[in-house]
Amino acid sequence: MKKILNSINTKILLNQILIGVLALALVLNFAYKSFLEQSFLIVLSYIAVAPVIYSAFRALIKKRVTIDLLASIALIFTFIQGEWVSAVFINLMLASARLFSAYTERRTENIISSLLKLRPSTVTMQVGETVKDIPLEEVKVGDLIIVESGNRIPIDGVVFRGEASIDQSTLTGESQPVPKKVGDKVFSSTLNTYGSIIVKVEKVGPDTTLEKMIALVDEASRAKTKTETIADKFSAYYIIIMLVSAVVIYLFTKNLNMVLGVLLVTCADDIAVAVPLGFTVAIAKAAKHGIIVKGSAVMEKVRNIDIFVTDKTGTLTKGASKIVELKTYDEITNEEFNKILSICVADSKHPTSLAIAKYLEEKGVELTAPDEVEEHPGDGILVKENGVTYAEGKLEFIKRLGADISAETELDIRNAEKAGLSVSVVSKENKIIGYLSYEDDIKKYVKESILETKEMGVKSWLMLTGDNEYVAHRVAEKVGIDEFKANLTPAGKLEELKKLKAEGYKIAMMGDGVNDAASLALADVSFAMGAIGSDASIEAADITLMHDDVRRVPEAMLLSKESIRIVKQNFGIWMASNIIGLFLVFSGRIGPMGASLFNFITDFLPILNVFQIYYLKINKHTYDEFGGVDLH
Repeated sequence: MKKILNSINTKILLNQILIGVLALALVLNFAYKSFLEQSFLIVLSYIAVAPVIYSAFRALIKKRVTIDLLASIALIFTFIQGEWVSAVFINLMLASARLFSAYTERRTENIISSLLKLRPSTVTMQVGETVKDIPLEEVKVGDLIIVESGNRIPIDGVVFRGEASIDQSTLTGESQPVPKKVGDKVFSSTLNTYGSIIVKVEKVGPDTTLEKMIALVDEASRAKTKTETIADKFSAYYIIIMLVSAVVIYLFTKNLNMVLGVLLVTCADDIAVAVPLGFTVAIAKAAKHGIIVKGSAVMEKVRNIDIFVTDKTGTLTKGASKIVELKTYDEITNEEFNKILSICVADSKHPTSLAIAKYLEEKGVELTAPDEVEEHPGDGILVKENGVTYAEGKLEFIKRLGADISAETELDIRNAEKAGLSVSVVSKENKIIGYLSYEDDIKKYVKESILETKEMGVKSWLMLTGDNEYVAHRVAEKVGIDEFKANLTPAGKLEELKKLKAEGYKIAMMGDGVNDAASLALADVSFAMGAIGSDASIEAADITLMHDDVRRVPEAMLLSKESIRIVKQNFGIWMASNIIGLFLVFSGRIGPMGASLFNFITDFLPILNVFQIYYLKINKHTYDEFGGVDLH
């Protein structure tokens, strides 16, 4: 990292010095016009042309035609004509372009560097009754780390002792500190604003959330968009056309000054810098809001989504189900039923299992790990304990296992489902002993966010869920989902996605990144919701929403649309300035020096236009739920 930054900083410094010296030479020449100043211009012109010709030569070896080739030819013409002021203006323009390019490159490295600064070099570790400071590199999984108020958390872990308020804005973009107690997860780079905690280490080094974010930023900076690729191809054809045009103009006019003026006006180095800069700025702005985009190619695609496909649990709903009713059969007491439940859910991380585990915790029931576990994604779980087989999950799953069910019991369960509740049925040795029904609250701002995406061109939203059709209907109706498919397994969701793909739609998939990893990978653009701390989410999705907030989806779409709008604007600015410049050259109003000055001034217009993105208010509905403060 230091070597990369040193290389970029050296490039920036050299170009800054060159720009300063070239500008000084121009001022002296216009002020005094003596032989000494003229000689100074000549020497500088030859020195400054070296990196341009070197860059053009390297590109040609790789069979690439770049702007530097056009600039090199223009410079050679200025030398032939003795247009030293024009030569200095060209070099000033090219040095400025190189400087902007280096700044763009350093911006990405600075983001990574600033993230690395959030990682402490030493940590305070508790060993038995003793406390000692050790280098971060020596920390291992299972160690106990003390994090006092005002210190950053160096690793990913779980609170082992104490309570604290943690500022997670570096990862999620949320403005309010989050309270943490024993058992809660905490993440690297976040700040302890109040309280003192001991954290048990779960992830270190490259496995931490911070390091994964750094890897994402690095990956994003290296990816090229379709627009950038088209711009590169356009530049190559454009340069060839301009060189041929210059030859034709000379053959007809025999006027080297006019040829030189044309070449000077049409150097397109501003576009070469402005296009990637626009995407870099948009990705950086997204990251500040907890939206981690895997490269400018992804940023470009988001604007063209036709259909949003979404999971329900943990995406549109909170994923923290609330138990509404518990019913037992065959004289099974609630205490016995809860004990069996504790065996079924002890080793499962499914949202429903976690909700049941929380319910049992509130009832004072300890989880008992079973002897054998067989999880059926999207259906339920089968366990064995002391030779007895238990199952928990959907009614259809329990039936497939061969369980007996009376008409009365099935009617109870169907009535609960028709009320819009989710139902988990429990069996013992293929005999249904009871069920519990639960509901999952819908997240805030879902309806508003779906409406915003439709205003930006999304045709429809499709919800794919493993829940029954009554639950799906209730959620779809409340949030404005156009269509839903219920009772689906992860494989079933994948099949639905394949059907849409076959029909030619541009699809975005939104899920939790764990159960829906295959579907996320198949979609044109994939969003992982609330991915803080989730390895599967970060790896599976194109866009990782660190905070569990669906409002970030229209924000990402708006940034994508804004990026492309500005790219189109910049091509328009560039074309307009070229037309004006060529008119001035052909009408004789400016010569080579005027053409180089004109190009130098107009070069900054597309680059400055990019910075509209900095001041873009990206979501009218984004208000902090603690008091309604606008986060942006």
